[in-house]
Amino acid sequence: MAVHHLSRRTFIQTGLSTAAALSAAGPALGALGANDRIRVGVIGTGGRGNSQMTSMGKQENVEIVAVCDVDDAHLDRACKTAEKAGGKPERYKDYRRVIDRKDIDAVFVVTCCHWHAIPAIAAMKAGKDVYVEKPIGHTIHEGRLIADTAKETNRVVQVGLQQRSVPHWQHAVQKIKAGELGRITAVHAWNGWAKNELGGTMGNPPDGDPPPGVDYDMWLGPAPKRPFNPARFHYNFYFFFDYSSGMINAWGVHLFDIIRWAMGDNLKSVSTAGGIYVLKDARDTPDTAHAVFDCGDYVLDYSLSHTSGWRRFGNMDHGIEFAGTEGVLQINRHMFQMFHGRETQPHYEEKNKSDDTVLHQRNFFECMRSRKTPNVDALQGHLSSALGYLAIISYRVGRQIRWDAKNETIPGDAEAAKLLTKEYRAPYQL
Repeated sequence: MAVHHLSRRTFIQTGLSTAAALSAAGPALGALGANDRIRVGVIGTGGRGNSQMTSMGKQENVEIVAVCDVDDAHLDRACKTAEKAGGKPERYKDYRRVIDRKDIDAVFVVTCCHWHAIPAIAAMKAGKDVYVEKPIGHTIHEGRLIADTAKETNRVVQVGLQQRSVPHWQHAVQKIKAGELGRITAVHAWNGWAKNELGGTMGNPPDGDPPPGVDYDMWLGPAPKRPFNPARFHYNFYFFFDYSSGMINAWGVHLFDIIRWAMGDNLKSVSTAGGIYVLKDARDTPDTAHAVFDCGDYVLDYSLSHTSGWRRFGNMDHGIEFAGTEGVLQINRHMFQMFHGRETQPHYEEKNKSDDTVLHQRNFFECMRSRKTPNVDALQGHLSSALGYLAIISYRVGRQIRWDAKNETIPGDAEAAKLLTKEYRAPYQL
């Protein structure tokens, strides 16, 4: 299979013409018939991208026809995974060649966070439906642009917050909304890992040369120009502000999304404290943090910990506790349980036996056919991602910040407000 790629000079030269072509393309699809085959292009084929392709092999009438990555090694693996899932994809190193294809119905954006917005927006303007991984963008400004573009282009956009497609999460939220816990005044959420989990072995290696077959300039994209360092590359991108938000939002967004779903939106302010206390490696995002959100009529606190593998409430290394006047509900990806009064044993418990990603993909493909709103559309993905980014902004400026949700601004704090967006390295512009 041929590898299609462009040089940096060609990227600049073709930027205006491609942008004009995408803007003129307009919506390409109406409602697909139940038997119409959905042709998918996958941009970003690292660990999560590979997992998404494996799950597509369990969907009906879906074919992977294109894979795109800046790393030849990832592309080699992606082609094998796609073939096992029933596809024979073309391989590309420039995402625009995927978007340019008229025969592609849906684009999966499974890149590093700093590369979510540019291809997602371009794909929508080219008439493609989009599945974009969480957090929806790299900043609150990017999330808003993606949500607005989805509305303007009338595209189906599913954000990779797959918990909303799983029955036990759905049932728990139904019970909360039905008032079974009474009036909820406190919500606790947490992530706790053993210190060597989730990037705890990156160390402090020296700068060097990118591996053979890697277009490192394209990998950096809109991020600042830096020498190649293996600690900052591929999976480890999660732990650097240039490319992500650390675990506060890269993982915490799953919890924030469920809390918003159950409780609605009423955020007033957030204050985050923390630091790099455990993992003395190359990262610049915190390994320990505590964020307190004033949500008007309830308080949300979120904790991040990399120590010896903190387990709260038995063996729950991640989860949410909703505390109400009539009861308590504790939930994570494996189960949820409910207590009334001073009960020490749950009066209700439900296990999760679902494949989260398969269900979330299925909802996306069904909505492509029906043109209905998916479980986590672009607006919901944006609003859930915003909570984690606000916690990060508070951490970075070192103080409480207030949030004007109507205007999506941080009033009275120019330093914090500047972090609602970022600078983009030319020519990789929104």
